[in-house]
Amino acid sequence: MTMDWYIIDDIDKLDTPALVVYPDRVKENIRLAKSLVDDVNRLRPHVKTHKSGDVTRLMLEAGISKFKCATIAEAEMLALNEAPDVLLAYQPSGPKLERLVKLIETYRFTRFSCLVDNVSSVENISDAAERNSLILDVYIDLNIGMNRTGIQPGEQAIELYQLCDSLPGINIKGLHAYDGHIHDVDINELTHHCHESYRPVAKLQSGLKKLGYNPVIIAGGSPTFPIHAQREDIEVSPGTFVYWDKNYQLDCPTQPFIPAALVVARIVSLPTSTTICIDCGHKSIASENELNKRICFLNAPELKMTGHSEEHLVADAGEKHYYKVGDILYGLPYHICPTVALYERAITIENNQVAGEWKNTARDRRINI
Repeated sequence: MTMDWYIIDDIDKLDTPALVVYPDRVKENIRLAKSLVDDVNRLRPHVKTHKSGDVTRLMLEAGISKFKCATIAEAEMLALNEAPDVLLAYQPSGPKLERLVKLIETYRFTRFSCLVDNVSSVENISDAAERNSLILDVYIDLNIGMNRTGIQPGEQAIELYQLCDSLPGINIKGLHAYDGHIHDVDINELTHHCHESYRPVAKLQSGLKKLGYNPVIIAGGSPTFPIHAQREDIEVSPGTFVYWDKNYQLDCPTQPFIPAALVVARIVSLPTSTTICIDCGHKSIASENELNKRICFLNAPELKMTGHSEEHLVADAGEKHYYKVGDILYGLPYHICPTVALYERAITIENNQVAGEWKNTARDRRINI
């Protein structure tokens, strides 16, 4: 691939800021993900990154049939595209639980499941399923160091597993272990911490097998994906691989994935002799990171960000710079997932030309249900 793979020849057709995707590179990332596992049925990609029916269909065409998501809208987007197996990696309660029940009733082609980590939630899910004459698949959510959700993989987890097995309306499927806290750049340290974090999960699985259960394990995210992919019989759930971003490019240098989505922007002002202003504000790029870790312009990597507001990004270009108003900048987001959520659509680029668009359907909180 050439160094200027990202250049858009008919850029004047495109208003900015714009999210653009390169379908050939997306397909290559899907192929690479498949190459890292011995069986495509062990892949359960997380759709939080792309939120797109078009990307979902590419995955389905590639033989991927299991998916993971974080919102009801993402679950419905998957069902609208007839994804066979969808895990809502969230513990539903209140209206969210009622919406999940309605999804199950409405989209019969898709088998839905969700996470649980406490007795009260299990009982509420059991009651809702029984009231609606449903059987809902559930996975025990384990806390293996993220300290966000989940139950410790020990005796309480076994008791919760047994409770799920005893209640009506619930079919206990297995264990979910997300290790998003592990992101060492050094592959040896990453591997060590991944194995350490996973050890209690394997011990819990062994204990459950002695009790007659056969729990499925869903483990990992993007950084630890290649490590978990080498284990036997567990499902792996990377998400960012499909578009990739600057953070993972830096944090996961041994992974083969390539950037497939950018934010294209224009210079709109030259307020001082050294300063340029770009139409790429908070509304256009994920801004939870420090100022210099929000976007990296591929054709202007030397720029140093000095200010950021809703509509504008200000950068120091140095003395005697060559930039002018109207210049196009191609930006690789540091965090692509929340960046995608800022856009209704992604413009597709094929053969360096504007080709069409992919709707980011699941960026909405509600589609139909």
